[in-house]
Amino acid sequence: MRVKIALASLLANQFRDLDAPVFLVRAAFPAGPAALNLISDAKAPLPPTEPEGWYEPAVKPRENDVLILKRHWGAFYGTELDLQLRRRHIETIVIGGIATNFGVESTARSAYELGYDLVFAEDAMASFNKTNHDFATENIFPRLGRVRSTVEIVRALRESN
Repeated sequence: MRVKIALASLLANQFRDLDAPVFLVRAAFPAGPAALNLISDAKAPLPPTEPEGWYEPAVKPRENDVLILKRHWGAFYGTELDLQLRRRHIETIVIGGIATNFGVESTARSAYELGYDLVFAEDAMASFNKTNHDFATENIFPRLGRVRSTVEIVRALRESN
């Protein structure tokens, strides 16, 4: 997991160096009566305990970063993410995060439906297991956008400036 966080930080720092906005999403799922608790065959896996800071962004925020608080799997539903992206005239999103086949995939599907071009930082995201991660990165994400390594994305960003 530390390698994934280091790659996500590298990517965020590259965007900051180019004065491009960095959007960090923090998850804070409601508990008790406010929790979304629909009838399903299986509940989404959550950490067995909630260690201190588990809900904080792995990439530490810096001044001018845009912080988004999500309360569901995807970062668009019920947040101002779309509004903040459109205000900045952003058309392409580079996406990473946790968990590949839950939060990342849900966010990506919404972004695709909203018309954003997507680039997936495959090695800057993780899932609960390799099988789930690989299924999303090999079967779902290529249909929604471009799947690249962090190094490939950083190289492309540097070459475009």
